[in-house]
Amino acid sequence: MNINGNYVIGIDFGTDSVRALIVDAGDGAEVASDVQFYPSWKSGCFCDPSKNQYRQHPQDYIETLKVVVKNALANAPEGAAKKVRALSIDTTGSTPCAVNKDGTPLALLPEFEDNPNAMFILWKDHTAVQEAGEINNLAKNWGGEDFTKYSGGVYSSEWYWSKILHILRKDTKVREAAFSWVEHCDWIPALLTGTSLANMKRSRTAAGHKAMWHGFWNGLPSEAFLIKLDPLLAGLRDRLFTKTFTADEAVGELSREWANELGLTPRTIVGVGSFDAHAGGVGAGATPSVLVKVMGTSSCDMLITPVFKNNEHIVKGICGQVDGSIVPGMLGMEAGQSCVGDVYAWFKNILMWPIENLIEESTILDARAKERLVAEFSEKIIPALSAKAEKAGIDKNGIVALDWLNGRRTPDANQLLKGGIAGLSLASTPPKIFRALVEATAFGAKKIVDRFVAEGVDIKSVIAVGGVARKSSFVMQVHADILNMTIKVSKSANTSALGAAMCAAVVAGIYPNIEQAQQAMCAAIETEYRPVRANVRKYADLYKKYAKFGSFAENEFCTEN
Repeated sequence: MNINGNYVIGIDFGTDSVRALIVDAGDGAEVASDVQFYPSWKSGCFCDPSKNQYRQHPQDYIETLKVVVKNALANAPEGAAKKVRALSIDTTGSTPCAVNKDGTPLALLPEFEDNPNAMFILWKDHTAVQEAGEINNLAKNWGGEDFTKYSGGVYSSEWYWSKILHILRKDTKVREAAFSWVEHCDWIPALLTGTSLANMKRSRTAAGHKAMWHGFWNGLPSEAFLIKLDPLLAGLRDRLFTKTFTADEAVGELSREWANELGLTPRTIVGVGSFDAHAGGVGAGATPSVLVKVMGTSSCDMLITPVFKNNEHIVKGICGQVDGSIVPGMLGMEAGQSCVGDVYAWFKNILMWPIENLIEESTILDARAKERLVAEFSEKIIPALSAKAEKAGIDKNGIVALDWLNGRRTPDANQLLKGGIAGLSLASTPPKIFRALVEATAFGAKKIVDRFVAEGVDIKSVIAVGGVARKSSFVMQVHADILNMTIKVSKSANTSALGAAMCAAVVAGIYPNIEQAQQAMCAAIETEYRPVRANVRKYADLYKKYAKFGSFAENEFCTEN
């Protein structure tokens, strides 16, 4: 087969937007792309941050998908559509939604179109903290199998069963109308191919890392366990799934309807879906003992190792270990932080409040000048903070912050935790506080690395991808100094979409496996950040204070209120 001239498409459904990336399968060259923001999400619809409620309407996914693929094709060379062999998608996760017997998300039905409980429950939604606690307690004490043991031993409110149970308890109408539940990454491929709910191919990644699926107990947690958790779950297991599929497998070909909508041929193959961070691991070139950090609003840390043939070594406190979840044939392990870029964005929003609100009341400026001034401040504030913070240097006796503004994902998930700042004085400035927040996110990353190492997992190097990694040299140097490891940054700005495109290349038969697709299609390393020895020593002392502050905050302030 002549590989050159064969195109594949990776479609990355992120937290705020969807991106389509057309890639030449021969060498990984990025041919064209487009990004579209979810309109309802951008307007703040169906979300309530005060309740940690974050929901997304399926119609947003449908409409942006149509636009983003057509725009990418319009930006590509003439005739590109006929060269597209396959497409694969990745999404955030766990992002489940209730569906009827036809597999239609309830929010697409007129009676549920404005009901947030009938929509996709975004990964960062933490409304199910109580349910997660109940799952953890029951798993350890019910007398049967601990179904959390391959999920790090701690189940999270960010995950599948917690969210399902919370909605079933909260909303009678949704409970009565819901026949089953689907993950976002499973629903999109089924939608594109016209696959029925009964034949929907469920992602190994989503099922293994978020739904406690494991081959050891032949699928999902037992009916006995689920009924003991809550009788409302009775019978649901039989309406879900038993088999799971890895991202190198095909779901089918585009339906004629969707081929027309997207401007592609009906012969275009659609691959099994995956999660964005796991696709990012593929796109970054994940290999054994290389930690891939996907750094955006949150962070996801990906590691792969050879599959254990006997007596799988269980790593405590992570987001699961699943055979084939990142690279098929390898054991994929996931960890991460619930809040990284969102920490920086929070502080920016704090500082922007007077700008956005008081300038609006100004009688000196006209409306256009106000708008331009706010936009200018919004664009410049983080770069200015970073520059001043970098010059301020490390203060071993200064401010210490905690990165738990959206709870803690790993090690040891606990979404009840809150952020904190200690060591403030009259000399504390916004750049110094910002530096402490950046250091906190890096200390949180070190906690994860320390846990992997303590559990016997070898980490030889780090590759970072995502918006934070490519945009902020200050943030990345702080991470390198605190981790005391060289961090390489991938040149691709679209690593998750690129990883999905690599999966599509395997699905199309262009490459026999993910490893060979990576060898041909991976982007080059753009930048390397090496630890500065003097900074490493200073941060070792500050890290102890971070750990001590965290222990105090967890013991004294970890409450449901």
